[in-house]
Amino acid sequence: MNPLCLSLMRGGEYLMKHGARNQITGRVTSIKHGDIMSLIKFSVTTPVEMASVITTESVEALDLKVGDQVQLIVKAIHVLPVKI
Repeated sequence: MNPLCLSLMRGGEYLMKHGARNQITGRVTSIKHGDIMSLIKFSVTTPVEMASVITTESVEALDLKVGDQVQLIVKAIHVLPVKI
C-alpha cells in the first residue's frame, strides 16, 4: 500500500484518508471544547524515530555529530488525530 495515501477503515467503512507519513502513536489525555474549536492533548506512548533535512552549513554551524543529544522542534500546521 502506498504510504502517501492510506485509507483507514473500521468495519469495512472508510473513515479518513490522509497523506501523513510521520505517524506517532499517542493517547488522548484531555479535551477542552470551545464553541468552534476544541483543544486535544496527547501523550506519546511509543518511541519514534524522526528525520530532518537541513543545510550542510547548518549542520556545521551546530557542530552536530552522531550521538549528540538534541531537542527536536516540530513545526507543522496540523496534528491530525486518527482513532485506531
